[in-house]
Amino acid sequence: MIDYPSARAVALVVETGSFERAARVLSITPSAVSQRVRQLEERLGAVLIERGVPCRATEKGAWLCRHVEQVGLLEQDLLRHLPGLAEVAGQRVTLNIATNADSLGTWFLPAVAPFIAETGYLLNIGIDDQDHTADWLRSGRVLAAVTGLETPVQGCRIQRLGSLRYHATASPVFIARHFPHGVTAAAMADAPALTYDQKDRLQHRWLETQLGQGAVSPTHWMPSTQGFVDATLAGMGWALNPAALVAQSLDDGRLVELIPGAVLDVPLYWQVNRLASERLAPLTRSIVAAARRSLV
Repeated sequence: MIDYPSARAVALVVETGSFERAARVLSITPSAVSQRVRQLEERLGAVLIERGVPCRATEKGAWLCRHVEQVGLLEQDLLRHLPGLAEVAGQRVTLNIATNADSLGTWFLPAVAPFIAETGYLLNIGIDDQDHTADWLRSGRVLAAVTGLETPVQGCRIQRLGSLRYHATASPVFIARHFPHGVTAAAMADAPALTYDQKDRLQHRWLETQLGQGAVSPTHWMPSTQGFVDATLAGMGWALNPAALVAQSLDDGRLVELIPGAVLDVPLYWQVNRLASERLAPLTRSIVAAARRSLV
């Protein structure tokens, strides 16, 4: 039988990043939290937490945290039928989900807000490239994720959301400076792009599609969806920007497409752990509805 007070302590240390903050949530001392964690680790014969700043879950610890999360979901269901248990049910449930940064910066928050308002759940939203959020599901770090993977992760249910459309944009001044004779592979080799991080392949994919294999561009590194838009407006570089964020700037001429009509559509999917899919059905409905309104 799982020692749930100790399991809850592990989950809170991971969620808050420290034994001290977990202790404040539980209204006990940090040494008591440490004792609970240590005893559970000894009982299970596995290290559950990587001690550091912040503290992080090990692979086995992550699976325990997801189990605690699912137990919390079950408790919330029970409280709807037995509200008298609310005083002894413990803390509010935090759901761990993941999405890509561009979805978070455009359509995702309006999708989850109604679910949060209705249920009272808290969210811990992880950010990664859409080609890598599926790894968060595989490792047990999250219960659900927006991902670019079109095949179900083992143990998950999948639903297509649509495609997030991108425009390759730059300021008119940048276009005049770097592409006076049009967008060519030679011109691109001297025109700085914007790249979110080392996992971001969107600009590379667009270059390959439009100019062929081997086309390259120097880059600025900028891990911010809105920063991409601001940097292109400021003339720092060119970038693939979500259509929703640059529509007005394209209309008023502050931004220009590098090649008119040469968009890139990135398919997105919603994957949910099967064990939590029924309890997260309202969240899935809200996300699918918002995606249908916002995505291609």
